[in-house]
Amino acid sequence: MFAGSVPGLPDIVIKRNKTYQSMTLPDTLPDVETHSEGFRANRAARQNALAEDYVELIADLLDEGQEARQVDLAERLGVSQPTVAKMLTRLADEGLVARKPYRGVFLSHAGRVMAEKVRSRHRIVEAFLLALGISTESARIDAEGLEHYVGAETLDAFQTAMNAGLADFMAAARNGGDRE
Repeated sequence: MFAGSVPGLPDIVIKRNKTYQSMTLPDTLPDVETHSEGFRANRAARQNALAEDYVELIADLLDEGQEARQVDLAERLGVSQPTVAKMLTRLADEGLVARKPYRGVFLSHAGRVMAEKVRSRHRIVEAFLLALGISTESARIDAEGLEHYVGAETLDAFQTAMNAGLADFMAAARNGGDRE
């Protein structure tokens, strides 16, 4: 159970056995190791996020039978072609993609493995947001950012919650009804 409260934010209320418990976030800093680990994980995710976005998009285009050309990547990512060229050079140097003249971009085995991991995280996060009742458009947009920062334990918890009927629970909660 958490102790303390966060100024300006409401307490978190959890219903258990038809009794409401109020839980608030602690108002003290976590221990140094826990605190620094959170920042380390965030920095690592931030460093990998761009590469993961590119590799996932390349896989999506290829899997739909399209070519993954520099111009297509730039258009879909909303960036300039020189920005894409620079990132593709980085991805090639890291062994994630191969470029073939006049043929576009292809994934190496390592690139395909990365794309599948990112795609799986994306699908779980998006499905979780949809189960919460978030609109399809918002869930897709939010999942695009969150997928890079969610750890394995959190993904497992998301999946467990969905398997346990989170969507039904949330629908009942939005309708003001109890779920038996």
